[in-house]
Amino acid sequence: MAEHFTLTKVTRNGQITLPAAVRQAANIEEGDLIAVVIEGDTIILSPQKLIDKSQAYFWSDAWQKGEFEASEDISAGRIQEFGDVDTLIDALEAGKA
Repeated sequence: MAEHFTLTKVTRNGQITLPAAVRQAANIEEGDLIAVVIEGDTIILSPQKLIDKSQAYFWSDAWQKGEFEASEDISAGRIQEFGDVDTLIDALEAGKA
């Protein structure tokens, strides 16, 4: 069961007003998008954020997996630092990077 229960009225045009406490608790701001899903006789509203198409790759499962693995490597100290690009390239060519 929900922690808080509040009522809101459906207006003539099918609009509802989300109470301020609900908007604050869900971090919903003016202009945000809300996904509407119907499950049985329940309506579920979920705040959504748009991602610019040029940035969508970052949120793909494959990219996020790589980000997680990189963070794990950094946390575990599995990193190398190079003073310049030439040293990095030399290490890559020698199979040491």
